[in-house]
Amino acid sequence: MNAVPAIGIRDLTVAYDRVPAVHHLTGAFTPGSLTAIVGPNGAGKSTLLKTIAGLLHPDEGSVALDGGPRERIAYLPQLAEIDRSFPISVLDAVSLGLWREVGLFRTITGEHVKRARAALASVGLDGFETKQVGALSAGQLQRALFARLMLQNASLILLDEPFAAVDERTSADLMGLVEGWHAEGRTVIAVLHDLERVRASFPRTLLMAREPVAWGPTEEVLTAENLRRARYISDGWSDAA
Repeated sequence: MNAVPAIGIRDLTVAYDRVPAVHHLTGAFTPGSLTAIVGPNGAGKSTLLKTIAGLLHPDEGSVALDGGPRERIAYLPQLAEIDRSFPISVLDAVSLGLWREVGLFRTITGEHVKRARAALASVGLDGFETKQVGALSAGQLQRALFARLMLQNASLILLDEPFAAVDERTSADLMGLVEGWHAEGRTVIAVLHDLERVRASFPRTLLMAREPVAWGPTEEVLTAENLRRARYISDGWSDAA
């Protein structure tokens, strides 16, 4: 794994049709940190994650990766954004995690296939290699996507609602992988709604309502006062819209 970059956010604003989804956000994700991004619906959480990943561009301000290129980022979108109708096997879908290593026109070798099979086995999908992605349950699909993340071997991992719409056992297994990545020194940032899971497993939290509300140690961020303030700010943005 490459050295882990720091992520600096400076006065970041990202808008859709001139309406800010993220508004004047400043702060930093330190190397090796495990951070949850939380907030009301429409708070700009997914927008922030996509901007860090380079999928969206700031209208104002910047996102800077100190010490590394964006190729060292692994990004997991929400399950609802995954096209499950494309005819591809589970093994081939997971092997896409090797594309930066293999390139667009090089052949997948037997060693690559062995690594993809091992990744599937590690997430409990041994024997699913030839199944079509469209035949998987939500939990099985999320396991396969985590196997693909493992093959990317990225130093920065961005997860958008990784435990949504999956069963509790799958959530617990995937949380174990997240904790393992954190123990290895990778930076992991996850958008979450389950505040109890955040309190139990994520040392740092960013609470936002389009604009920043609080950012720091989870026990200091997820206070009743801060959560009320986030709802108040979010309601204000809704009224303005």
